Amino acid sequence: MLALDYGSARCGCALSDPTGTLATPIAPVLRPDTRKGFARVIGTVREHGVKRVVVGLPLGLSGRDTAQTTEARAFAARLAEAIPRVPVEMYDERFTTSIAAQAAGGDARTSEDSRAAAVLLLDWMTHQARGTTA
Repeated sequence: MLALDYGSARCGCALSDPTGTLATPIAPVLRPDTRKGFARVIGTVREHGVKRVVVGLPLGLSGRDTAQTTEARAFAARLAEAIPRVPVEMYDERFTTSIAAQAAGGDARTSEDSRAAAVLLLDWMTHQARGTTA
C-alpha cells in the first residue's frame, strides 16, 4: 500500500510492508500536480507494485471540508483515473502532521510530509484490521 499526504508543493509518501503492519516514509514527490510530479507518483505506484493508494483527506478540525480538502479530492480523482486497476481511497488525516512532528524527535533524514503519510498509513491499517472506518 502507498499513502500520500497530498500538498501542492510536496506530497509525502509512505509504503507498507507486505504484511500490512509497518509503514515506511519514502522520498516525497515535489509539486505532484505538475506533469513531472504526477508522473513520479504514478511511477512510485508501478515501481513498488502498489495494490492500494490511501490519500490523506485534510478535513478542518470541525470535520468540514476546506480549500485543501477540495484540492486533495481532485488529486485523488485524477490519480484514480490514471491507475484504474489500483483502488484509490481517501482517509481522514487530521493530526497526522503534528503526530509525525512529535514522533520525529528532530530526525531530518525523512521529510515531515512523508512521516505524516506513514502515520496516516499506520492509522488506516489499524482501522482496517479492526474492521472500522474513520
